[in-house]
Amino acid sequence: MARIVINQKLVTSPEDLMKLCPFNAIEWDNEYLQINAACKMCKICVKKGPEGVFVCEEDKVEEIDKSLWKGICVYVDHVDGDIHPVTFELIGKAKEMAAKINHPVYALFAGSNIQEKAAEILHYGVDEVFVYDAQELKHFRIEPYTAVMEDFINKTKASTILVGGTNVGRSLAPRVAARFRTGLTADCTILDMDESTDLAQIRPAFGGNIMAHIYTPNNRPQFATVRYKIFDAPERTQEQSGKITLCSLDADKLNSRISVKGVVKKETVQSIEDAEVIVVAGGAIKTKEGLDMCKAIAEKLGGMLAVTRPLVEAGLADARLQIGLSGRTVKPRLIICAGVAGYIQFVAGMDKSETIIAINTDADAQIFDVAHYGIVGDVNEILPKLAQELGA
Repeated sequence: MARIVINQKLVTSPEDLMKLCPFNAIEWDNEYLQINAACKMCKICVKKGPEGVFVCEEDKVEEIDKSLWKGICVYVDHVDGDIHPVTFELIGKAKEMAAKINHPVYALFAGSNIQEKAAEILHYGVDEVFVYDAQELKHFRIEPYTAVMEDFINKTKASTILVGGTNVGRSLAPRVAARFRTGLTADCTILDMDESTDLAQIRPAFGGNIMAHIYTPNNRPQFATVRYKIFDAPERTQEQSGKITLCSLDADKLNSRISVKGVVKKETVQSIEDAEVIVVAGGAIKTKEGLDMCKAIAEKLGGMLAVTRPLVEAGLADARLQIGLSGRTVKPRLIICAGVAGYIQFVAGMDKSETIIAINTDADAQIFDVAHYGIVGDVNEILPKLAQELGA
């Protein structure tokens, strides 16, 4: 990290020096000139101030030997051995990136009575599946699962760890990253691998107003979490490839202060993430009647209703139906956006859809930038005609 250091012996005119900073980060305190938290490291004081008064000092960064770290690992997210689809999507991306740098692709599978289920992963082209099978791992508890991933990384020196952005993944990844004092980028929308084996991690930031491009060049391993439906899963092959390696851990490392007394399964409901057809009600849909019409059209097409954030905030729809950065990410075969403006926060959650149809009165609406087909018109006039044609 960099910091501005003031040579107090050379300070002769504090008032003039304080005026150098446009952010008021230079202040006079207890007979000394100081840099406060408002400093933006713009270095204007260094460039325009008297020579030697302000000095920018950089902490020495110890470079790591990246050749000691090899492999891209995907954490297998599952419930009682039933693997979450995000795992296969991450395997597809891991294979793509590993091919660029000639690294192996690993899968880390932890649980109880999961050895037979681990064979399924070999149908997706990983090089090696590391299985930690123990009774203590039957239910997800943060301490033993952290110990498992820590042990795996110490054994394999995997360079990159990819974790699904599920409830489990968002709990596990940051804790393990902290153990290794390394970086973690959450909810990535784009991943790429440089020849240097540095992971390029891209995600929306500041409410979706910018796309942050993040690297951790002097830390290994590199961690990233990714939401479901961001990447494409590879085709399942009939033949298995790769191998399964059984691993064990000392029992004392699997201890936990958490006791699971029982598990109550949540009622299974269809999620918009799994829908093949979606009709999105945007801000132009301001009534329950309009929302019901969108739902009727969606059901007639064999799909589901989804909404944008304004309808959730207005109390017209459940938050589980919201698409976008603060909602769900979807990738249906067909999505119809009715009265959706198309701000980046929304688009980030659906731009991977196979076919996008947009309806908006504003010909310059941002949604038309990503739509494959666009209709400039009033949704309150177009939707009733569409419903009539479909018999909805």
